[in-house]
Amino acid sequence: MSTTRLRLVAHGHTAALRRATFGGGNESLDEGGRRAALARASAGRDRRGGNTVCLSSPAPAAIETAYALGLTPSAEAALADCDHGHWTGRSLEAVGAEQPRALQAWLSEVDAAPHGGESIVALRDRVGRWLDAQRGRGERIIAVTHPIVIRVAVVHALDLPLATFRQLDVEPLAMVRLTGHGARWQLRLSAPRAD
Repeated sequence: MSTTRLRLVAHGHTAALRRATFGGGNESLDEGGRRAALARASAGRDRRGGNTVCLSSPAPAAIETAYALGLTPSAEAALADCDHGHWTGRSLEAVGAEQPRALQAWLSEVDAAPHGGESIVALRDRVGRWLDAQRGRGERIIAVTHPIVIRVAVVHALDLPLATFRQLDVEPLAMVRLTGHGARWQLRLSAPRAD
């Protein structure tokens, strides 16, 4: 079995991210997000070896981020944003004002889905199945996706309790490196390259 090198990259800023709105995966990058992705690409921070595969969430923000980084992505449904059901497009503040108990359940219980969409357990299961299928394939993969997807991917890869995903913060354009060989993933933290 060969080693898979996976970089999970969070898409750039969107208006929904800036407003703390439940995303639905249909937003494009805002102007600041586009500029930041282009700046990151021109700084050379996404150098990659030959035969690198680029996958992305089907969301416009993820696809646009990949292209801004100089990549040509293939959409992967497993990397889609969490389905927030009827909360999609609504702010955390508005949902909290109208449905405080439902919001509290979603914030504290990983199996709760009061919005009618995916629970965190369901999201982790979807992303985890995809992640497990990549391990040991011997490929270099860059996957551009949503911060919440990266959070559950890290928790799954390191076999952490799912509730710890709330302790992870993934900023726009953040990158997480995982190396998969055999039955395990390793989180790889590295210093930026000096150019």
